[in-house]
Amino acid sequence: MKQRELGRTKVPVSAIGLGAMPLSLDERPAEAEAIRVIHRALDLGITLIDTADSYCIDERDKHHNEKLIAKALAAYGKDASGVIVATKGGLMRPNGDWTTNGDPKHIRRTIRESYSALGGQRPIPLWQLHAPDSKFDLCDTLKPVREAVDEGLIRFVGLSNVTVREIEQAREIVQIVSVQNQYNPWHREPEKDGVLAYCEKNGLTFLPWSPLGGGQRHEKIPEIDVVKHMAAEKSISPYRVILAWMLAKSPCIIPIPGATRIASVEDSAGAVNVTLTPADIKKIEDGL
Repeated sequence: MKQRELGRTKVPVSAIGLGAMPLSLDERPAEAEAIRVIHRALDLGITLIDTADSYCIDERDKHHNEKLIAKALAAYGKDASGVIVATKGGLMRPNGDWTTNGDPKHIRRTIRESYSALGGQRPIPLWQLHAPDSKFDLCDTLKPVREAVDEGLIRFVGLSNVTVREIEQAREIVQIVSVQNQYNPWHREPEKDGVLAYCEKNGLTFLPWSPLGGGQRHEKIPEIDVVKHMAAEKSISPYRVILAWMLAKSPCIIPIPGATRIASVEDSAGAVNVTLTPADIKKIEDGL
């Protein structure tokens, strides 16, 4: 598996990560199958697993995904010490909805809950603020995060769903190594709002969420002519074409496609071996 550096930490991670969210939402697979999916990702060399305290069905199920990952890593039977589990906090799931909660008291509490859910044996490899909360000053929200770093509960810190200005504000409080915003061929806002360029300039890893466009878009990818034809030319799946496009866009990008099946993990991992020329990239962008 090819690797990319996490920020400027000198810590290598796989160039493709695993988005573990689908393993804990509605219609999630049985636990045994979910663990097999995670284990297959590890076998393929994937060393970045994306999760969150809110990847669950509702508040009663909070931290489900983190606990699942911790269980899978403990049962792996091989050395998994180099795996970077990237979790997030700052969203709530009342009745299955998604709401922000940047209250410093909540952030302080959920960090400790995530630390415990992930095993409580080592610092959280990467903790990310899931989204700023307009009801609280961003600097106040992040103070407990800085405290957790100083206490040894968190190793690295990232942000999600943020603007350039918010990244700059956050960096005044705590060192930031990554940014996770929505990005795919149909949602290219990070190219327009300066976030992707900022990450490149400042050595931050960019983790695009929804790299394959989300559920409805994902289903239609094989029907897109330009993608279908390029996939046939290169003897790869249409999904690999999209992930390869993303990898080619910037060396700071690490896609984190979700998966509930072993076949999906295997297909995504293969994207690191696909080379797209500038002409290929232009053809994809012109054809969408």
